[in-house]
Amino acid sequence: MLSFFRRVSKSKVGTWIMAAVLIAILAGFAVADISNFGSGKVGLGFGGMSNSTLAQAGDQEVTDREVSEQMQRRLQEARQTNPNADYATIAGDLNGLIESMLDQISLIAFADKVDFRPSKRLVDAEIAQIPQAKGLNGQVTDQSYQQFLAQMRLTDQQVRQIIAAGMLNRLVVTPIAANARVSVGMATPYASMLLESRVGEALAIPADAFKAGLKPTDAQLQQFYSANRNRYMIPEQRVIRFAAVTPAQVANVSASPDEIAKYYNANQATYGANETRTLSQVTVPDQATANGIAARARGGAALAEAAAPAGNNAAVTSLKDQTRKAYGSVAGDKVAAAVFSAASGTVVGPVQSDFGWVVVKVESVKAVGGKSLAQATPEIAAKLNADKRKAAIDDLVDKLQTAIDDGHNFSEAAAEAKIPVTATPLIAANGKSRTDAGYTAPAEYAAAIKTGFEIAPNDPPELVQLSGDAGYVLVSPAQVVSAAPAPLASIHDQVVTDWINSEALQRSKAAADAIVAKTARGASLADAAKSAGVPLPPVVPMAARRIQIANQQGPVPPPLRTLFTVGQGKSRAAQVPGGKGFYIVKVDKIVPGNAMLQPTLISQMQGQLQQAAAEDYAREFIAAVRADVKAKRNESAIAAEKARLQSSGS
Repeated sequence: MLSFFRRVSKSKVGTWIMAAVLIAILAGFAVADISNFGSGKVGLGFGGMSNSTLAQAGDQEVTDREVSEQMQRRLQEARQTNPNADYATIAGDLNGLIESMLDQISLIAFADKVDFRPSKRLVDAEIAQIPQAKGLNGQVTDQSYQQFLAQMRLTDQQVRQIIAAGMLNRLVVTPIAANARVSVGMATPYASMLLESRVGEALAIPADAFKAGLKPTDAQLQQFYSANRNRYMIPEQRVIRFAAVTPAQVANVSASPDEIAKYYNANQATYGANETRTLSQVTVPDQATANGIAARARGGAALAEAAAPAGNNAAVTSLKDQTRKAYGSVAGDKVAAAVFSAASGTVVGPVQSDFGWVVVKVESVKAVGGKSLAQATPEIAAKLNADKRKAAIDDLVDKLQTAIDDGHNFSEAAAEAKIPVTATPLIAANGKSRTDAGYTAPAEYAAAIKTGFEIAPNDPPELVQLSGDAGYVLVSPAQVVSAAPAPLASIHDQVVTDWINSEALQRSKAAADAIVAKTARGASLADAAKSAGVPLPPVVPMAARRIQIANQQGPVPPPLRTLFTVGQGKSRAAQVPGGKGFYIVKVDKIVPGNAMLQPTLISQMQGQLQQAAAEDYAREFIAAVRADVKAKRNESAIAAEKARLQSSGS
């Protein structure tokens, strides 16, 4: 808790950081209900609370629905590292989750009681600082905020409560925890403890040394299997049915020659030749002058020569490689229409334009690009085929969805749309099958398999879009096999190995206890080890200072940690992590440290103790707040919730 409160800044930005952290935690949990994981809301439970209320503080509650939502999200997170995780796997997280939620509602209830709840305007100001809630203009709008709520799967009320709790932490708890003080005199003995040095020795007692001759009887094996059934649990398995709508099913859909020709004719701007013309043009203010110029040009004179008698009244220009669009933007559509409908060498006009009377000679005509129908057919066919096949897929998907909406089950919907049905063997949520080792689920079906494990057999089937352009698939579970221990016969060799390991571990523990007892009566560790009856590794000397543990990068070796938990002349046995045996540590000598020679270490210890004291202050304040608002847990409802978790599948 200390690290949580210590990171909270006193600034406005700090408030948002607090709220953002809470939102990231709680929003991630705020997902859909778990259909087979809820609690009834009838009757009264502990202390007058209903069975649906797991904890209460003032008029604030922690409900089974809220806890279910958060535990579902916790399961999703657990499956990222352990695909076989189920609710039983995370049942141990339930109590800590409820305690955190109870702390939050207690603080809110306390603020309500003393009339210190953050105002709506303050909360609005914090919402305005949420980066994900801002639109493209950098401001929070109704639309951007609603999108944020949808993305985080939160209601406006939930966001406001999270932000209010964060502000209360900053305004109420942080000042209490921020000014802890610890004296030098108090810090000195702790610093001296870090400088303490110890000398001892260690002995490893591996379980492998005690495996000789171990062979279980059938009765022993059955008893061990029964006592360790949870160790051999097989996660829930399902047979998933698929009705896939894929591009392969519409591969024979193609455009007809008439459709291709129709598209070609309708898109001449794309496929027709682009024509350019080189033009000579003269513009004069009156029609009579223009008529004279046109007559002389048609008589064989060049246009410039024909316009010479008009003197300065004639504006002569030469335009090269003009498209109809480009020329029309200069001369106007009326002139362009006349010029581009005339043959090469033709004198056009006079034609009246916005700038006067125009006479134009078409000097040359050039066609650029363009494709014939035959040349364009492959390109057009590819496009039309893709469009028609997409429409065919959409039509099949619409038929499936309509059938589902009309209340048809999986088989009826697939039959009505004439979609072939396939089914997996029994598979786990990771897509692997214990009954068919050669089965591998298609990679693009990952989302479909996930959906198949989320819906119940009596739920309506669901349409899932496959990854990439693989199409769509209608999904429904056909068979559900709940999580259960694997039959003993199918895992016989594994259980035998586990029994041998367990028995060897017990023997190594008995040997370790006997050796510790002998050292307590004065025997050396090496001499006591001779009584084990099996060859053991040699005794290893040890020497270290306590500060080495404090400064250790990464995990501290268990024997080194044990060296500083045993009194001088004493021995202690402890199990090696992973069940590989035991080890014994004997402390031969302890040399106290003297921190007075290292004042810097005292100062560092003073800071660490102040940090710990701040955490204690915060924890004690929250405890006092919980007492003041009469916070309480509904233990019977919590126990029922935990039992449901432990018995639930995925």
